[in-house]
Amino acid sequence: MTTVKKLLAASAAMLALMAGSAFATAVEDAIAERIKPFGSVCLAGDPCAEETGAVAAASPAGGARSGEAVYKQFCTACHSTGLLGAPVTGDTPAWQARHGGNLDELLATAISGINAMPPKGTCADCSDDELMDAIKHMSGL
Repeated sequence: MTTVKKLLAASAAMLALMAGSAFATAVEDAIAERIKPFGSVCLAGDPCAEETGAVAAASPAGGARSGEAVYKQFCTACHSTGLLGAPVTGDTPAWQARHGGNLDELLATAISGINAMPPKGTCADCSDDELMDAIKHMSGL
């Protein structure tokens, strides 16, 4: 093989290696793009929190929700129908039969959950006062 042919063969081999390397890099970049996170968490106090503006309040306009509002959003599914033995809204005797109608004990049960009812009845951000107002709304006590 002549020197020119050897140089051409070496050049062709180098070109093939460079093309293969570029293809591999492009594939890796495409994979990285497909699996990158689509969001991030920004906590109060982090530098990113300043960029996003004010932190959302737990309740509308920073005020407490009414018992009726809490009931409509979190309690109505079970307490409007008596689902899984839940006392029905407006059935005061059924509510009085639980803990003798003691509102503080009813609140403690609502906070910890009972039977199929999860703690706070799925209202994780409800205050004790909001839960108490919801119990009063439902029970009529």
